[in-house]
Amino acid sequence: MTGFPFWHVDAFADAAPFTGNPAAVVVLPDWRPEDWMQGVAAQNALSETAFVVKEAGGWRVRWFTPKVEVDLCGHATLAAAWVVLTHVEPGDEVVFASKSGPLTVTRDGGRLVLDFPANAPRPTVFPEDIERILAKPVREVLATKDHLLCVLDSADAVAALVPDMAGVASLSRRALIVTAPGAGEVDFVSRFFAPRWGVVEDPVTGSAHCVLAPFWAKRLGKAALVARQLSRRGGTLWVEDRGERVCIGGHVRPFVAGTLRP
Repeated sequence: MTGFPFWHVDAFADAAPFTGNPAAVVVLPDWRPEDWMQGVAAQNALSETAFVVKEAGGWRVRWFTPKVEVDLCGHATLAAAWVVLTHVEPGDEVVFASKSGPLTVTRDGGRLVLDFPANAPRPTVFPEDIERILAKPVREVLATKDHLLCVLDSADAVAALVPDMAGVASLSRRALIVTAPGAGEVDFVSRFFAPRWGVVEDPVTGSAHCVLAPFWAKRLGKAALVARQLSRRGGTLWVEDRGERVCIGGHVRPFVAGTLRP
């Protein structure tokens, strides 16, 4: 076996190195067993590994954290699109079939832009221990099926957050998004924690902005927004609320290319 083409790409990266969210991308000739793909993702030890296959009807993508397969991932889709459009089938647009439906990625100048389904959050009751878990006052709490969204007073509060991870893992939703208004050119900031998915803190989370964009577009009264994720690596996203869809744009920095030899 000669192996499979493999890339390690930083998605939603800034101009500086070691920013954005690292994702692995593996191009397969056909689908491998699920436990093999999960094993590759676990050994990669990145928040997501994307596997892509060119099927009869077009490209299909699947995403694995080190622990589980997930239904949607933004940064690994951005990374997979960069690989396809730059190295496999050079062009300006690719559509991936996925567990979340068709996902279109297009070039827009120096950025790649995801077209993802919106996932607007709804108000929910405050979890009993949420302020203890975050060690911060919480302004409001909203939720989707998989996400708990906590709104804090300031970007500084979000940046300084050191949550109790055992407490985060005990929450009713599988992932926690913490957000606050931004300042200057940045409309809002966020951080993302998903220890139950094997991701203590995700550096930059495209899919979380399917939740955040509808919330902040309504709150701020404008559809096009600039977002900043305040993890240690950090990253910037350009998002647009389009009702049932959300456009999420960002830059990509390639880091490693090679061959996966299982």
